[in-house]
Amino acid sequence: MTSHFYFVRHGETDWNAEGRLQGQRDIPLNDVGRVQAEEVGTILSRLVERPEDLAYIASPLSRTRETMELMRGRLGLHRSAYRQDDRLKELSFGAWEGLTWPEVEIRNPKLAAARIADKWNVAPPEGESYEMLTGRIAPFVETMERPCVVVSHGGVGRALMALLGGLTREHAAEVYVRQGVVYAFNEGRFEVISP
Repeated sequence: MTSHFYFVRHGETDWNAEGRLQGQRDIPLNDVGRVQAEEVGTILSRLVERPEDLAYIASPLSRTRETMELMRGRLGLHRSAYRQDDRLKELSFGAWEGLTWPEVEIRNPKLAAARIADKWNVAPPEGESYEMLTGRIAPFVETMERPCVVVSHGGVGRALMALLGGLTREHAAEVYVRQGVVYAFNEGRFEVISP
């Protein structure tokens, strides 16, 4: 397992802009998200001398694939020469997907309060907790044998921060995972690199 890799959250979607829980719904990038994806390619071009030497792995959802392809294009690499891994899909919000948080609080006030109190361990109806997501991500982490770029989702970023970034699960659950930046993980810590 490599201790050095780059993590990128997909660019913005309309649901992100509206504050909707996307989870595993396949929502495409919007125009802002496409610009963010290209900006990430520019950041990586400054960080990595030979981007062709890295492995590239993405969630199979369209917003992550388009982010990867725009980023790779900016790096001068073949857009579609990367691997997809189902384990990198976003945390499932189950019955809450498509809702805003105020709508969740109206529909499920007790469960919403429980999740606020313990965001890492409480799962939405028919969905996953961050602890469950971390269990899905941990076997993927073991397959990262060389430095790579992972394009995935905010929940996956939080799981990686807890597994490999030195954060407690409670702290990782509250981190806002930004779009249009690169998270550089190295030897048990990470840093955020902006344009």
